[in-house]
Amino acid sequence: MTAPRVPGWRRLLLEAGYSLRDFFGTFGAGQLFLLRILASLPYALARPRLVIQQVYVAGVQSLVVIMLAGLFVGMVLALQGHNTLSRFGAEDTIGMVAALGLVRELGPVVTALLFAGRAGTALSSEIGLMKATDQLAGMEMMAVDPIKRVVAPRFLGGVIAVPILTLIFNAMGIFGAWLEAVIVLGVDEGAFWSQMQAQVDLQDDVLSGIVKSVFFGVAASLLAVFEGYNCVPTAEGVGRATTRAVVHTSLTVLVLNFMLTAWLLGGN
Repeated sequence: MTAPRVPGWRRLLLEAGYSLRDFFGTFGAGQLFLLRILASLPYALARPRLVIQQVYVAGVQSLVVIMLAGLFVGMVLALQGHNTLSRFGAEDTIGMVAALGLVRELGPVVTALLFAGRAGTALSSEIGLMKATDQLAGMEMMAVDPIKRVVAPRFLGGVIAVPILTLIFNAMGIFGAWLEAVIVLGVDEGAFWSQMQAQVDLQDDVLSGIVKSVFFGVAASLLAVFEGYNCVPTAEGVGRATTRAVVHTSLTVLVLNFMLTAWLLGGN
């Protein structure tokens, strides 16, 4: 006898329920993993050489990508801004528009996405490979906690690197906007800088972008090390963990950006 056929709507509900169960299970596991990392941070801070090394790997080795991206994003902002603002005779406000777009939104978001694609994948694959080759198991056999020795320094290095990379991205973006607006399009340089200085506020704009970058750094670093540490110890499992780290980080950054923007604007 053949098994009774499950109606399509019921099958969809079952699949949705399983997906929701898996989501909350992974979310809870991630929170517990974060607590383990936070408990291990004193160990990592007591060995600053490990943290500095990870800041170099996650931050310094990503500088070229961040600087080039910031430069061209700023130039595109100036070009698009000039095309729109010239219709209203407001070309002098290009500097203000570009700076606000960078420090509030584009700087933190694009930096976090680039960090996920460049450094996040490296963190996931490195930890996943250590698990696949039984290096983490070997540490446990020698009474060395891999969370303290491997995961916590990499997590802390990513958290430190993302805000710094965001500031560099913003600086290069503003330079690119100045280059395109003043040098190429002929906007008055004095008006470009004076409008920016008058309208961009340190607390409401610059610091809000830094706050976002800190949250993004925590999310991107946590997801990268979590996926690598919990991957299936095979070559295919490491590849899937790396892919999940990038996808989940990108979605998390976009959702967090909306929530943080609503919170920061609501506080004004």
